Amino acid sequence: MRMLCRILFAASIVLPSGIASNAQNPQKIVDQYLRAAGGTKTLSRLQTVTLEGTIASSSTGKSGTYTFITKSPNRFYSELIVGDQHFIRSYNGKSPWSQDASGDAVTLLGPEALQLAAAAQYYNSHLVNAQKNRFTLTVVGHASVAGHDALQVEVILPNHQNRQVFFDAASHLIVKEVGPLASADQEILYRDYRAVDGVQLPHKIELRRGTESYEISVSRAMINAPVRESIFDFPRRSQVHLPDLKALFQEINDNQKKIDKVREEYASTKIVQEDELDGSGKLKKREVHEYQVFYLKGSEIRTLIKKNDKPLNEDEQKKENERVQKHIQEIQSGGGRRAKQEAKRDKTKDEGKESDDVGISSVLRACQFVNPRHERFRGQDVLVFDFERNPDYKPRDLGERLLQKLVGVVWIDQQAHDVVRLEAYFSDNFKVGGGLLASLHKGTSFVFEQSYINNEVWLPSYEEAHIGVRIALVKSFNVNEITRYSNYKKFNVETLSNTSLPKSN
Repeated sequence: MRMLCRILFAASIVLPSGIASNAQNPQKIVDQYLRAAGGTKTLSRLQTVTLEGTIASSSTGKSGTYTFITKSPNRFYSELIVGDQHFIRSYNGKSPWSQDASGDAVTLLGPEALQLAAAAQYYNSHLVNAQKNRFTLTVVGHASVAGHDALQVEVILPNHQNRQVFFDAASHLIVKEVGPLASADQEILYRDYRAVDGVQLPHKIELRRGTESYEISVSRAMINAPVRESIFDFPRRSQVHLPDLKALFQEINDNQKKIDKVREEYASTKIVQEDELDGSGKLKKREVHEYQVFYLKGSEIRTLIKKNDKPLNEDEQKKENERVQKHIQEIQSGGGRRAKQEAKRDKTKDEGKESDDVGISSVLRACQFVNPRHERFRGQDVLVFDFERNPDYKPRDLGERLLQKLVGVVWIDQQAHDVVRLEAYFSDNFKVGGGLLASLHKGTSFVFEQSYINNEVWLPSYEEAHIGVRIALVKSFNVNEITRYSNYKKFNVETLSNTSLPKSN
């Protein structure tokens, strides 16, 4: 009995009160935070959070103003003005953008774009319904924050960006966050929590970015205060007059037909990397395929030459070449994909029915375009604007229903009137057959880029897809696929023969 008492006494010293039983259960740690911060019901009703105050640089002593605003479901705005330094980061639900001391606003790409989109989702969630929001929570362990014991929990968001969140052992409130910003991590420390309409909000914040450190004093904190949507949009002085979209898109459509013809004069290398991920975003399986590619009558002809960086053996390459030759013969005899699609469209048109093909007219009907601006992209002058669903339009078919779930941003070459980049993601789940056949998860996203080849034509250079899908209510998949095109060379389809296919090793 004495030994049992000693063990219990030792445990009470080694394990801080209120943590031991929950240390391995991240959801219980989050639940403690939700109760301490105001309660799940109260936090779930938050539509906007606004923090305003002053900021001072610890290194230079210069001071300025600080503004932080979130608006449900995924709007985010952060502004730091310190002396002559001016930093704005914002996400309007369609495109992330930044503005620095120069006053020029730019659309963010790549990792920075993902980080800002993740921050917008994280801050608007308030960690309520983590499972429904497809957050993955993992306990990292104990940590010391400002001399106090805390529990560190890793939060992985649906776009696989992660944040380290530290919960105070005594108050259960968040005392520190670490997340990526550009090429470095950003640390935010919170203290001096005060109740604002029943919600605990910090009034002292320390922000660390690289070698810089800032002290923030919040003088005004509000929840559910009216916040204009325009706050999250591009600065108006950076916007331009939106051109006649119908005429612009018709020209893009006409140009694409010309591109399809020119594209048949080129061959290229295509490398496809497909990663299957588990629920926490960790790699389960990776496959890489390398192809030689050209186009014939609108159809892509691709010949596999490597799998997982290993060339096909002689028998495998022979079978692959035979498959490709059969495909070419089918196309040349009139069985190509493009020919079948055109025949289907003609028949649909004759019968007076709507087609499920997504064309320019469908885009114009189903979407609306906002925040037009001029930018530079890959050395070219481009017109950039965001797109979102048109709330006044009722979709006619499956293609337009899909379009109305997409939001994003598009870059268009101002001289050539061709799409040079497009980013889009599903703002809600998209169900096929009422979800019985398949369901694409909210957040599924796509990126498409083209490069200007030989000062002649824009051709595909990069494609990226992050897909979350559930098939027939049975199994869910999370797949990342990256496709890169390179080595574009002139190719004469008229001289096509067996010798045009890759030789076996």
